[in-house]
Amino acid sequence: MVSFTQSVSMIFRGAMRAFRTFPASIGSALALAVVTMIRIQLDWPQQEPLDFLFDALNWSFAFGAILSMALIVAERSRFNRVRTFLTANLLGITAMVVTFVALYLYSGRELPDARYAVLSSLAIARVSAAILVSFIAFIILSGDPRERFEFTAAFFMTLKAFFIALIYGVVILAGTTGVARAVQALIYHGLSSKVYMHIATLAAFLAFTIFIGYFPDFRKGETDEHREVAQKQPRFIEMLFVYIMIPIVLALTVVLLIWAGITVLNGMQVPFLRLSGIAAAYTIGGLWLHAMVSEHESGMAKLYRRVYPIASLVILAFELWAVIKQLQSSGLKTAEYSYILIWIVAAVGAVMLLKHKSKAHRSIAVLICALAVFAVLPVVGYHALPVTFQVSRLEKLLNEEHMLEGDRLIPASIQLKEPIRIEITDAVNYLAYAEDAKLPIWFDRNLKDSTVFKKKLGFEQTWGNSDGTSEPGQFLGTYLHLTSEAIDISGYRWALNPQNDYKDGQAYVTVSGDKGTYNINWTITSSAGIPTLKIMRNDEVVLEQDMSDYMKTLSEKYPPRQEGNVEASLEDMSLTLETQDLDILLIFNNVQISVDTSNDVTSYYLDLKNMYLKENP
Repeated sequence: MVSFTQSVSMIFRGAMRAFRTFPASIGSALALAVVTMIRIQLDWPQQEPLDFLFDALNWSFAFGAILSMALIVAERSRFNRVRTFLTANLLGITAMVVTFVALYLYSGRELPDARYAVLSSLAIARVSAAILVSFIAFIILSGDPRERFEFTAAFFMTLKAFFIALIYGVVILAGTTGVARAVQALIYHGLSSKVYMHIATLAAFLAFTIFIGYFPDFRKGETDEHREVAQKQPRFIEMLFVYIMIPIVLALTVVLLIWAGITVLNGMQVPFLRLSGIAAAYTIGGLWLHAMVSEHESGMAKLYRRVYPIASLVILAFELWAVIKQLQSSGLKTAEYSYILIWIVAAVGAVMLLKHKSKAHRSIAVLICALAVFAVLPVVGYHALPVTFQVSRLEKLLNEEHMLEGDRLIPASIQLKEPIRIEITDAVNYLAYAEDAKLPIWFDRNLKDSTVFKKKLGFEQTWGNSDGTSEPGQFLGTYLHLTSEAIDISGYRWALNPQNDYKDGQAYVTVSGDKGTYNINWTITSSAGIPTLKIMRNDEVVLEQDMSDYMKTLSEKYPPRQEGNVEASLEDMSLTLETQDLDILLIFNNVQISVDTSNDVTSYYLDLKNMYLKENP
């Protein structure tokens, strides 16, 4: 019990010491918490015009907190002088200020449907890359250069500090939330829900102080006994790595090697998106586990360190084949770009591990930093290079079909083959939704609108399965939303939406006409979610029709696929019904068709925007 109390006391003493050791980092984190609490306190109408400012501040403070950690550790471990310590803190604060100015003045993005600017995703990605590089630099600099495995030991120490801080933060959050709930239940019933958000913010700040307070004294010339404790893996962690995680990764290695053999015999049959997810998990998890067991002397750990790099290279060769096939099929996109970067880390990392053994992990970390920076550079970044490839792909397709003349699109004069229509639709859809992209003069972002697409290219948007397969286990879908355009409702007498009124569990509305009172029901009786419109007049059924035929028409025009929303025209998002007594126009805001191929189940969702009625004489 005494030992446990001492450990807890040491954790909190470290958190208090962090204010003195990492003043710029703690100050940035505190500023981040304050801004977050201000946002919590403001209601949305007051916060909306300030949202861009708050986002810029939050990202700047987050970057300042992490960069200052790296700068201070570099100063403490290499110089350890008052003047350089002050300089390191000032550099962190200066970088934070510069980041804020750059974000606030040059990184805004106007959205079509938004009243205020927002931070561009590219700006967020660049700050995120800077945070990642700063954090990896902190881990590298926090290692003891006198030790053989300084990086892996520092890496584990960082993970250990994170999970200790996470546990303490969760306990603080649970305890204080419980007290607040007791106050709300017993003393003050009107306690605002914002109190709990403030509590969560303060708990996160305290967890951060515990995190950086857990690290040992990095001062040059000082020997802190806590470093050995912080870097040492507890026995249960060693057991977890050696007897649970290594067998799991080795089993996955066997599965991937078997897949490689099947691929040799039968060709590439696994969808790229599924393969890329598995391969990324294997790569990141495998390298991480190799670093964690680099000092273990057990037979299982030694076997893993020998097997993983070799097996990884074999598997990576077949994954490269999959990437090449995907590039030949649909060109370079963001998913392929990201996967190629991960493939480079895995391939180079495996070669380094074979050559330098466990000493390679530091170099692998530096490589990750370099690729993170590369991914957000102009021209070659994730936002630019895939766009360049897709523009070239689209230009080639259009020129082959004589649909591009200079800077002018020409509608197709003949019916194009379906594969060509699918490729053009795919490339247009990618470019139309690409953010922060420089597009050619002839390309209109409104081509994502099916009406504009048909008008300018001469055919309907044509969709194909993104992987060319529809294997069991996939979830496919059609997600349509209505474009913003004027609706001609001349001649209609009533505008209503029965979804807004319920009676006996059913969408229900009543209209009084010249021939009697109409009861209009919009109900979902089908397990698949297809609604039925039922209209009665004086207890007589005037119309009863489900939307199955309408949904079938949409499914044929927009086949379910794996990704992407589609802006559909009014023609597609409306349905006209006629009876002897009524003319009815239905306008849908959103339509969704979801297909679970593993269970062969299709479900539907229709969001009725408005219903217009006219009573015939």
